[in-house]
Amino acid sequence: MIKEIIGLYPEVSIVAISILVTLFMTMITKYFTDQNRMAELKKIQEACKIKLKNKSLKPEDMSKINQEMLECSLQLTKHSMKPLLFTIIPLILLIGWLRGVYTETTIANTWLWWYIGSGVASSLIFRKIFKVV
Repeated sequence: MIKEIIGLYPEVSIVAISILVTLFMTMITKYFTDQNRMAELKKIQEACKIKLKNKSLKPEDMSKINQEMLECSLQLTKHSMKPLLFTIIPLILLIGWLRGVYTETTIANTWLWWYIGSGVASSLIFRKIFKVV
């Protein structure tokens, strides 16, 4: 039944699937990461960027600021990888299944671009709506 619907409306179905998967991944990210800590780390990074624009800094001060930015980046990366642990295997399985289903449709050569494009757009929207850092 699902394959028949996909065959009849391939563009609409791939966009809908992409939106649903993006919504699911956004919710996983929101609830499996410490959003307050991530926002705090991003504020620290922004403050460091502003400090680095100051041309009168000594090289050792610049080095300290760069080190602080690096530490923030590493912590942000660590926090953002947690949701990936829960979603990577199902996502790989879904993409494999979709590839098999969409090779028989009119968008056989472009289904992945449809998926990526609608995923990026819906991710931007969902992250704004749900205030995900």
